[in-house]
Amino acid sequence: MESLSGKVILVTGAAKRIGRGIALRLAREGARVAIHYNGSETEARRTAAECGDAPIFKTNLEDVSEIRRLFVQIREHFGRLDGLVNNAARFTAFDPMDITEADWDFIHSVNLKGTFFCCQQGAKLMRESGGGRIVNISSLGGIRPWAEHVHYCASKSGVIMLTRALSKALAPEITVNSVAPGVIPFGEGGERIDAMIGATPAKRAGTADEIADAVVYFLSATNFVTGQLIAVDGGLSQR
Repeated sequence: MESLSGKVILVTGAAKRIGRGIALRLAREGARVAIHYNGSETEARRTAAECGDAPIFKTNLEDVSEIRRLFVQIREHFGRLDGLVNNAARFTAFDPMDITEADWDFIHSVNLKGTFFCCQQGAKLMRESGGGRIVNISSLGGIRPWAEHVHYCASKSGVIMLTRALSKALAPEITVNSVAPGVIPFGEGGERIDAMIGATPAKRAGTADEIADAVVYFLSATNFVTGQLIAVDGGLSQR
C-alpha cells in the first residue's frame, strides 16, 4: 500500500456528511486535501480548517465549464493532482409517475454527468504527472432498487458502470474504483432508516470513517486494483 502523505487529493462535496468525513480522514493520512463545495461555504471553511487550513474551491458541478475551471484552479494551486474522490451528489424521493424532466436532470446533472466530467478533467491533470487514483462514491441505491428513488438509483447505477468503463479507458496510469455506502445517518431517523438498519446483517448503521477506510484503500492500492466496487453497508446489499 502506498502512503498518501503529501499526495494532492480533491474531494467533491467535502463540506458535510460523508465527504467531510473522507476529507478529515485523508488529512489525517497526511494528504494535501482540496475541499470542493457549492452552497455550503460555512461548513466547507470549517472542514478546511480541520484539514490543516486546506484550500476550498466553489464549483457548480452541473456546469461543465465550471468543472474545467475547478481543475485549472487545482493545477494553479498545487501543480498536480494525485487523487480524486467524486463524492458530491443529490438525493430526492418521488413516486416515479410524478418525476418531471427537471427532477430527473436535477439528480443526473450532478450525480452522473458531473461525476463523469470530474473524472475526465481529473484524469487529464493526473496524466501530466504520471497518473493517479479516482474513487467514485456510488450508493446502495445503485445496487438495490428503491421504488421512490428511481431517478437516483439510475444515476448511481450509472456511476458504477461509469467506474468500470473508465477503469479500462484510463488504465494503466489511472485506477478508477467505487465505494457504495449503506446506511450512514447524520442525525436522520424515522421508520425508513430504522427499517434499513434492522435489515442490515451487521445490525447497525455505518459511519463516515468506515466509508473513508475503503476510500483510503483504493487511493493507496496498486494499479492491479481497478474497476472494483466495495459496498460498505454491513451486508445489506446481500439481503
